[in-house]
Order: sequence, then C-alpha cells, then structure tokens
Amino acid sequence: MTPETGPERPYRLAVDIGGTFVDAMELDGRAGTVRFRKASTTPTQPWLGVLAAVEALGTDLAQVELFIHGTTLGLNAVLERRGGTTGIITNAGLRDIFLIGRGNVPDDRMYDFQYQRPPGLVQRRHTAGVRGRLDHRGRNVEPLDEDDLRAAARRLVEDEGVGSIAICFVHSYLDPSSEQRAAELLQEWYPQVTVSVSTDIAREYREYERTSTTVLEAYIRPIFEHYVEELERGLAARGFAGRFLIMRSGGGSMTSAAARRSPTPTVLSGPAGGIVGGAYVAEALGRRNVLTFDIGGTSLDACVIEDGAAVVTHEAELEHYPLLIPTYDIRTIGAGGGSIATIERGLLKVGPRSAGAEPGPVCYGRGGTEPTVTDASVVLGYVDPGSFLAGAMRLHDEAARDAVCSRLAEPLALPVEQAAAGVLDVMLARTVGAVRQITVERGRDPRAFSLLAFGGAGPLIAPLLAREMGVGEVIVPFAPSGFSAWGMLSADVVTDHSRTRMETLDDPDRPADLDGLAAELGELAAAGRAALVDQGVDGDAAGLEMQLELRYVGQEHALTVPVELPIDPKAVAAEFHAQHRSRYGHAMDNRVQILTSRVRGTGRTARPELRAVPAGDGDPAQAFVRHRAAFDFGTRAQAEFAVYDRALLEAGDTFAGPALVDEGTSTTVVHSGQLVTVEEHGYLLVTPEEAR
Repeated sequence: MTPETGPERPYRLAVDIGGTFVDAMELDGRAGTVRFRKASTTPTQPWLGVLAAVEALGTDLAQVELFIHGTTLGLNAVLERRGGTTGIITNAGLRDIFLIGRGNVPDDRMYDFQYQRPPGLVQRRHTAGVRGRLDHRGRNVEPLDEDDLRAAARRLVEDEGVGSIAICFVHSYLDPSSEQRAAELLQEWYPQVTVSVSTDIAREYREYERTSTTVLEAYIRPIFEHYVEELERGLAARGFAGRFLIMRSGGGSMTSAAARRSPTPTVLSGPAGGIVGGAYVAEALGRRNVLTFDIGGTSLDACVIEDGAAVVTHEAELEHYPLLIPTYDIRTIGAGGGSIATIERGLLKVGPRSAGAEPGPVCYGRGGTEPTVTDASVVLGYVDPGSFLAGAMRLHDEAARDAVCSRLAEPLALPVEQAAAGVLDVMLARTVGAVRQITVERGRDPRAFSLLAFGGAGPLIAPLLAREMGVGEVIVPFAPSGFSAWGMLSADVVTDHSRTRMETLDDPDRPADLDGLAAELGELAAAGRAALVDQGVDGDAAGLEMQLELRYVGQEHALTVPVELPIDPKAVAAEFHAQHRSRYGHAMDNRVQILTSRVRGTGRTARPELRAVPAGDGDPAQAFVRHRAAFDFGTRAQAEFAVYDRALLEAGDTFAGPALVDEGTSTTVVHSGQLVTVEEHGYLLVTPEEAR
C-alpha cells in the first residue's frame, strides 16, 4: 500500500452514512483540496444513498485511488431485528448460555418491576449442544463427537432453516482446534451456510461474552455481505477500481474483503471517523484534551481525546448484548436534528424517537407531522429555509412553525418561540448528562477540554453546552456536517489480535512465565503483520503495538498497559499502579494479574493537510451578509443576529455574538456573551467574551 495518493489516481473518497443524510467527501491529492456533498439516506437499500452521494460529487471514479466508508448497517440490523436466521452450536448442556446471559436487568430499567427482556436474536429451538469438552486448563476431557455435530447441523439447517451458525465451545480460547474442526465440517456439509467461529473473532475468556459477540456477527453477516457486494458492484459499474476500506469501531479501517469475512469490528463504526479526525485536529491545533461532540440526524455521540489519544475500550454493548471488540469509549444518546419532541404527562420530551430520513422533520415537506429539533431550530431563526444544504433543499418553515405551535406550544400554553426554545433546553439537559458520564463521573474536569463540534447540528448546540458546563472553547471545523467523512480520510488500516492469559505478574512464589508471554506476544504480532499484508499493507511499513490487560487479583475490571520486549515486570506493574491511581484516585497492595495479551497492527496512511487560510485585518465585514431575527439564549429573547458567510471569513477575524455563521450544510449559533475568532486554518474558535 503506497503511503500517498498516486499520480495516476489522485483522488480519495470518504462516505459516511447517517440516519438522515449520506455525507461524501472528496480529497484531491494533487491540490490538497476537499469537496463535500450530501444525499438522503435510503434505509431500505442503503447502497443507493451512498451511490447518490458519490454521484452528487461528480468525481471520476476511475481516478479514485481509495474509497473509505463508515456505516451503521450492522448496528441498524440488530436494532431493527433484520439479521439472518441464526443458530448456535455449543457444548452439550450449555445450549442456553446466550439465552440466559448474565440474568441482569439493564441499568435504565433497574426499578421497573414489569421489565421484560426484548425478543432475543436466537430462538431456543435454533440452539444445539454437541458432545465434546475442554477443561479450564485447555485439556481435552472429551473429544468432539462429529456424529453428534452432524445431527445437530442437520436439525438446524434442514429442519429449522437456519442460514447462519455461531460456534462457541467452552474454554476454546485455550485451544481453538475443536471449533475450527466443527467449522470445517459445517462448511463441507452446508457450503451455503454462514459459519462464525468465536476464537476467530475474540480468543478471550468469558463464554457468554464470547458467545454474544459470535452470535451478533453471525446475525449481521449475511446482510452486511449483501450490502458490500451491492456497493462494490455499483462502484465498479461507475469505473472504480481502487481500494475499498471500511471503518472499524475502535479506529482505523479494514478492507471490504476483511469486513465481509468478519463484520463485527465495524458494527459501531458510525462515529469512528469523527473521532479519528478529532484526534488529528487536536494534534494539528496543539490541543491535548478535546471532547468530540457529534450531533447528526438521529443521535449524539461524545468521546474524550486525552493527551492526544481517544480512549479505546475492549468491550462494548449493543442492545444489552456484550461485544468483545475494540471500540472508542463513546457515549451515545438518541438526540439529533431529527429527534421528535412530544408532550408526555404535561412534560416536554425530546427523543429518542427520530423522524429519520423518511419522512424526516416537518420542514422537509416529506410527510412528517411531528416537530423535531430541526423544526424548532427553524422556528428559532437559526436555520435559513432558503439556504439549507446550500440552497439545494427549500425548507417549509411555516409547516414547521405550525407543527411546533399545535403539538407543543398550545398544549404547554407557551408562545411558539418559547416552546421551540424549550425543545433545545431539554436536548441540552440530556446532552449535559451524556458529557458528564465521560468527564465528571470519571474524574475529568470538562472545563479543561476544548469542545470539537461537528455533525449537522453540532455547531448549533455546542455553544449552548459550553455556556452550561463552563467549557472555555468550542472548535468548529470546516464542513462540520461532513467532518466524520473527512476524518475517515486519515484513518489507518488497523487489525487487533488478543489472547486471554491468566497469571500473576508479580508473585514471587508463582512468577509469571515471561518467556511464554513473550512468545505469545510474538505470535500475535506475526498474526497482526500477516493480517495487514493480506489487506495490502507493506510488511515493512506495519506498525505493531503490544499491550497487556492487567488488574488487581480479585478485581473485575482491567486497565491496558503498553509493553515492549523483553518484558520488565517491575516497570509494567509500576505503570499499572500509576494508571490505576490516575483513573481511580488510589493504588492497592494486591498482586497484579495478567488477564489478556493484545497486539494492534497499524498500516499508516497519509493525512489530508490542514492548510492555512488567507489572513485578514480582524474585521469580518467582507463576510457579513445581513441581520436576521433569532432567539438569543444569552438573554432568553429574540435578538438581531449578524449573519456571516463562512467561506468569506479570514484568519484573524473576530466578532461577538449574537451571530450566525452559515456554510450551507451547517450553521454555528453564537449567543450574546460569546466571541468568535477565526484561527489560521480557518477553524472557528468560540469562547466566552470575557476571555478576551
């Protein structure tokens, strides 16, 4: 894989699917310039929306060297229960592992005594146990009974019509040979059936979590494969012959071929592009601590970038199902531009229901009748109905006003502007809660962070959030509604490999087998390098990062510590103690236990350059368009807002709120008491006016 765009194919394309719109970004490798277009999401045939966004750019696909894509297809398949008919093959006597789970009640339903679990992804008649067993040390207590396996497979496939099978045997992370043999036989007997093997996905302990991860992969894989095949076919028909990458949930990307084989790492990749871009912007602007703040059509995603790196965890949750995959530590709530505002028991509620792309907010004129955050923003004067999407889509502002009036203002006995402002107040309260979860509740002071606002509604809400939480700076990049797509352009090719290894690091009576640990890390590193080479990365250019997941003996949760060979156990333990003290405020005298060894392989890609914009004299007069009446949260009243064309702002320009900065696909709303400064790359910095 060449590190830079070749002269014969100078373009890169990045496409991000949201709940309402598809964002497409073109990077011209020769000029270093980017272009951005949007198209409506097409939920029933999602590849059509992607192709429409690409066609809107008008790029000659024969000249495109790289196409990189972020998708929520797997996530939506689980949320909407649209996956394939899935079965489970496990050990005899353990067929209910996935159905029983941990037996816990979700935190948000803890006090709901009438709570009932939602329908499962797998029906009990689609589970089967076969004879064969390893013990907790990986010793073969009973060999796999292949006749039993054949009978179970025949019942699932021929009698029950199962099209995807998840294989997960107890303790197989210690020796995956039985799982591999079962998969080999299943593919021989039923080549049309999709088979997912737990140790191919996560060779880690905890049978329920590993089974859940494997089931989710088996469930989404058929529709994911179909989607990627349709998209590849559509791109090829339009002349594309370059590399096709798909974003991963924990940062980086993977080839479309690798994603088809194992789509699980992509299932939470929707917000990942924005976080990759956020880390790059934080480095380029010299901000060590940044909160990414992404509000799209259906959801709000927030993530911490601390000391220049986003926080990555190795376990996620989807619809209360655990996933053993690397993923960014993101807090997501159902609050976006399309979130529906309703009155319930006399109280105003916003989200989590969304109008989505079909029918969309009332102002889109596509049949929506329930007011949304976007409709409230139109009523408040923040969104110009005539210039929405750079004039490509005229908004029905009167219809939006009527909906807010009849559905919200009249039941609450409020003026329509106050009701619309209440929609943003409720959304802001939910937003503060999400941000507090990843800052205050983890010992971080949000006032020490800059807030990077993107997504279509991010710059509209972020200045309000900054006022509420005392955040000193909001950063608004160019084309914020397409920032996630832009971030994908700087995504590396990444692969992760892990293996559970339970032994005490610093016990003098039972010292850790450091030679065996080093050999295991070497095996994982070799697997990582091979996976990168298989995805087109030059083996000599592959970067490998080794880590150990550690915990105190007796603890449940672990911390990840980077290591190098040869391993110095005292240095590793000291780093773990330091991390524990930083995260939890204390260290302990307990022994340190090795839980999992991990290796992340990375193939670097060239980053799009942040170029300086022309410097001005500090007066933004050349960008001033007009004044427009809008609602000022600084005074809680209507005010005259100065409207600026962002494309005409120059580095060094400074102006105070109330002001609106319009760039066609997004509007930055600056309230009284706030100041805007245009920094050298053209990014907007919104700060409290007294900070001047």
